[in-house]
Amino acid sequence: MPELPETETIARDLDRAISGARITSVDVNRADVLREVTARQLAKRVGGVAVDRAWRRAKLVVLDLSSGDRLVVQPRFTGALLIDDGSLVPELLEYSTMQFSLDDGRKLHYRDVRRLGTVALMNPARFDEYTSSLGIEPLDPAFTGNHLSLLLRRSRQAVKKVLMDQRALAGVGNIYANEALWRAGIDPSRTADRVGLGEADALRNAIVDVLSESIALRGTSFRDYRDASGGRGGFVERLQAYGREGQPCARCGRRLIGTHAIDGRTTVLCANCQK
Repeated sequence: MPELPETETIARDLDRAISGARITSVDVNRADVLREVTARQLAKRVGGVAVDRAWRRAKLVVLDLSSGDRLVVQPRFTGALLIDDGSLVPELLEYSTMQFSLDDGRKLHYRDVRRLGTVALMNPARFDEYTSSLGIEPLDPAFTGNHLSLLLRRSRQAVKKVLMDQRALAGVGNIYANEALWRAGIDPSRTADRVGLGEADALRNAIVDVLSESIALRGTSFRDYRDASGGRGGFVERLQAYGREGQPCARCGRRLIGTHAIDGRTTVLCANCQK
């Protein structure tokens, strides 16, 4: 967390709000979040440079700069990119690790409570190398039921673990893997190679639908996730599995089960509906 819908929301917000803006300076408060560049190098390479566009790859937020460099942010658990025009509440800026000053007087903050996320500066060749191992984007038209079926048939790991493997499918994490498997009626612990073609097609549709719905509601906020304006995502009200352990299944009424048996991550499922 943040996963694909949250990073997509942030990237879209930034693209609308700061594309064309010029970075005048950067102040780094916590250099331990930096990767592939020092604070001094970062300040030198982004000073006076414009933001051409913001976009997402997997769970990364990418800012293309007019210099050719790319600012690559991986928020991980508690990271957020916040635009401050002077109206953000002080609490949201308490954990700011760095501030990019823009030529219109606004600031772009990278806030990270636990400082497990990263901010890197890369040229395009390095970015291509860095992302070369990432799998297909689930919202790409090329991601079909047949494509997912091929991915699953190659593995004897739990199907949920395959969905969360960024080398297979980029951007899906624990929240949306739980939700998609609940929607498709598939037991998260079933080995991936035992998912039939029809089931793979239903699972592909569930993945695309749940991600698209969450993007429309600006993501899921439990604790720390905020969009670029500091707002919270609204998809938490639509969750049918994740975070609902012990509550009744919305489909059959049976109590949902919670376990950490799959890769040590929280998995919530309905033992009656998901086979």
